[in-house]
Amino acid sequence: MSSTSIDPSRAHESRERRLTLMLLAPALSVVVALLVVPLCWLVWQSVRQDGGFTLAHYARFLHDDVYWMAFLQTFRIAFVVTAATVLLGYPVAYLAAGSSRRTSLLILAMVVLPFWTSVLVRAYAWLILLQRRGLVNGALSDLGVIDHPLILVNNEFGTVIATIHILLPFMVLPLYATMQKIPRELTMAGASLGGTPLHVFLRVFLPLSLPGVVAGMVLVFVLTLGFYITPELLGGGRTYMVSMLVSRNIELYNEWGAASSISIVLLLCVFAIFRLASLLIPFERIMGAR
Repeated sequence: MSSTSIDPSRAHESRERRLTLMLLAPALSVVVALLVVPLCWLVWQSVRQDGGFTLAHYARFLHDDVYWMAFLQTFRIAFVVTAATVLLGYPVAYLAAGSSRRTSLLILAMVVLPFWTSVLVRAYAWLILLQRRGLVNGALSDLGVIDHPLILVNNEFGTVIATIHILLPFMVLPLYATMQKIPRELTMAGASLGGTPLHVFLRVFLPLSLPGVVAGMVLVFVLTLGFYITPELLGGGRTYMVSMLVSRNIELYNEWGAASSISIVLLLCVFAIFRLASLLIPFERIMGAR
């Protein structure tokens, strides 16, 4: 055989790679145009001022208390919302996973039903419910529980309540998907070996459902970090989150560099959260891969 002859298997692999690249080219082009280019633009804007290079926008994090207060309040709200969605969503997902198919579909339908309504409408609905003369204060007053209306909106409390309601499906669905994959034979085996229902749940079911818990927590936490409409409407100016800080820098001060630096720092925080989650549980298990 001539030394210049081409191995047929290598030629076939080369053709497959070229075909794969051709098939991926449209999707890669969209990703580059809509994700990579805007991200590079943000980084460029964050280090530019008056036509030159500067780190002044990032230096504001060291001496501007408004930046720290916005980040601290955002992360505090994110922690509270995430913890509340876990406590509320786990029993719902557990009930849906352990019920019959018809009951399970009914529960999931009620969970995803809010998706048919926009976030803006749901935020206004909570504003109506929680205001001083809203349904909640009216019901509590009629029952004699309170003498004066409670301040439930224009503060952090109203923001947290509305955010929990909006993001609860993002906790329930990953939990349900993980619980559905847990073999029922394992819990039956634990019961047959003398384990109480609580013991079987804590030693068998709960550890196997942790990937769903982590996936839901990461999803809810990250989504809360970027919330804007809900804290804007129900916070009443007293709830100042990072998204609102970005908006103020652009709308009021026309400071694109400052807004870009805040966005980059928040993006790095999100990457750190994903990295921490992957250290606790492998990323493949979080995403549901086997």
